[in-house]
Amino acid sequence: MSLPKEELQKYLDKWQDILRLRDWDIKLICVDKKWRKTGDVKVDRDDKKAVLMINAFNPTSENFEETIIHELLHIKLWDMDQMLENFLNSSLGKNQGDPGYQFALRQFMVLLESTVEDLTKSFLHLGGENKELSFGRVQQLVEKELGKGKS
Repeated sequence: MSLPKEELQKYLDKWQDILRLRDWDIKLICVDKKWRKTGDVKVDRDDKKAVLMINAFNPTSENFEETIIHELLHIKLWDMDQMLENFLNSSLGKNQGDPGYQFALRQFMVLLESTVEDLTKSFLHLGGENKELSFGRVQQLVEKELGKGKS
């Protein structure tokens, strides 16, 4: 399933207003090559610029509006994200091999992603055109599991 870039831009404009991110310059890029992510955002906080990337080649999401909301929420929470990550680095050091550091970073990332996803579901329910949640990633796991059972 793919949407024209104009449709994705329409969602970006809509949710940029709703999430009060109008003071940001956000560029939309459709990734049209093999990529493991559904979406991602790169942020330059100092200039209030961001690049929002959407997987248009092999998306695991059936709801692009949901993906755009999710990535915009990462921008909205960017300062908190960076503050907590810097706190972890300053209190635990940034030793990638340290099990304590890895544990704390993993816990932080899981909490961040689950919070962003909960907020995404809420916003989608309140104002989304398509309120259906995407089960893309978990559906792939189901298909993989069922495929294994057949062999």
